[in-house]
Amino acid sequence: MSVEIQNAQSAIAKVNLMGLSEEKMVAFFESLGEKRFRATQVLKWIHQMGVIDFDDMSNISKALRARLKDVAEMRLPEVLEQHDSADGTRKFLIKVDGGSAIETVFIPDGERGTLCVSSQIGCSLDCSFCATGKQGFNRDLTAAEIIGQVWIAAKSFGQFGEKRPRIITNVVMMGMGEPLLNFHNVVDSMNLMMHDNCYCISKRRVTLSTSGVVPALDKLGELTDVCLAISLHAPNDELRNELVPINKKYPIAMLLDSAQRYIEGLPDNHRKVTIEYTLIGGVNDRPHHAHELAELLRDVPVKINLIPFNPFSLSDYKRVSNNAMRTFQEILTKAGYIATVRTTRGDDIDAACGQLAGAVNDRTRRAERYRAMSAQVDKLEENLLARTPEEAIKFVAQ
Repeated sequence: MSVEIQNAQSAIAKVNLMGLSEEKMVAFFESLGEKRFRATQVLKWIHQMGVIDFDDMSNISKALRARLKDVAEMRLPEVLEQHDSADGTRKFLIKVDGGSAIETVFIPDGERGTLCVSSQIGCSLDCSFCATGKQGFNRDLTAAEIIGQVWIAAKSFGQFGEKRPRIITNVVMMGMGEPLLNFHNVVDSMNLMMHDNCYCISKRRVTLSTSGVVPALDKLGELTDVCLAISLHAPNDELRNELVPINKKYPIAMLLDSAQRYIEGLPDNHRKVTIEYTLIGGVNDRPHHAHELAELLRDVPVKINLIPFNPFSLSDYKRVSNNAMRTFQEILTKAGYIATVRTTRGDDIDAACGQLAGAVNDRTRRAERYRAMSAQVDKLEENLLARTPEEAIKFVAQ
């Protein structure tokens, strides 16, 4: 057997400690015959001190460090590129196992710094206004690949170590993918973010955003108590079916009932659901949509985040006008809601909401097929417009 094959097999057999929850880390060390406190030590080294070399873990004996090198590793995804926007936004292009790429975005806002984390390579839900869905779905990210995004960002800002300034104060699971379709890896990762021996981020500052996977949302409250955001984007089922196809399986009433149950089950009874509503010019931004939304949400404790649509090459949707956006916001405010407008950040580096798809490997070639189909439709329209009504009818019949 060649040395290369032996090395490859050795690497495969090693446990990647990067994404292990506290419970799994304890189980790992107990399997080695070690005490539980070793798990706490290693969690602190990895996620508080940013150390991923066993030789640098000074409070662990040399004998144990040598053994750990044989059976374990701290393997991170690889940073391919880093882009910094003029407004301070930072985007990481990250390579994961298998060669695909994901994107992670840091958004500064005064004393708050929010990291937008991806949970999947691509997305299977194909919301009509989102660039990510047009890339198709490849696979779920592992817990190590999810928390690895936080580690990479923290390292880039010099956040690790004692008495270092905390740059990343908030994390939102709003990047590429639907978090609740990668349930256990996402939950393990969020719990690491909030753990006292890891990143120590408040549960009020970690947010999971979902398009509405109701069974998983019903289960979420049993395992964590992070903040909840619902990607709603429409005030009725007919329109939401077009914008967010999963609504056909889990319609709005079912989704809001599940969100209400989640909030009611939290120990903190002052929490609200964040409703994300992307305003698309001429589609869902009319005053009657705002009035309908206000009526829809009247019995749910919510705050509303209005998001201007960010155009991309595979969509014919238009950005909402400033006047329409202000009118929409005013209607909601007069109805008694807290309604904020999300400032578009990082669009000069394609980091704004809905633009997290540019560098992903399109394994399903969905984007290519989407362009081809659009070109065929355009050609057909041109053909029909060039004919008389009678000729057009005969042409379609053929």
